[in-house]
Formats: sequence, C-alpha cells, structure tokens
Amino acid sequence: MKKNALRAGSVTAATTLMLLMSSNAFALVRDAGDDPGPGLSVAETLGLYVALPIVSFLVIAGLVMVTDRSRKHS
Repeated sequence: MKKNALRAGSVTAATTLMLLMSSNAFALVRDAGDDPGPGLSVAETLGLYVALPIVSFLVIAGLVMVTDRSRKHS
C-alpha cells in the first residue's frame, strides 16, 4: 500500500515539475500565414466556458432522470 502511494506521489510530482518547467515561449512566435480572429468578449467567454457546460450537464441529467423514471413506473 505504501509502495503504491509513493509511486503515485512521485509520478504526480514529476508531472507537475515537467508542466512548470515547460516553456510557453513558442506561443509568442507567429507562424507564417497565422491569421488570428478577434478575441472573445467577457460575456462570450463566460457563456462558452461556464454557462454552456452547466446547461449541457443539466440537459443530460434531466434526460437520464426522465428515462429512468419511465422505467420504474412500468
């Protein structure tokens, strides 16, 4: 048990260290033909990365609950 915990801790520490040491310098260099579009507004960002996942989760959870209820009553 202790051996598995030590192995998991070392893998996590190594992964974290590698992520912290990785350089983001290549993100600053534009490629030939690179044509970025306009940025997102705050409302668009919140809608895309916050509201849309929450709504998707609620729709899927609702569909699962509806189909589960229909099986229990039959």
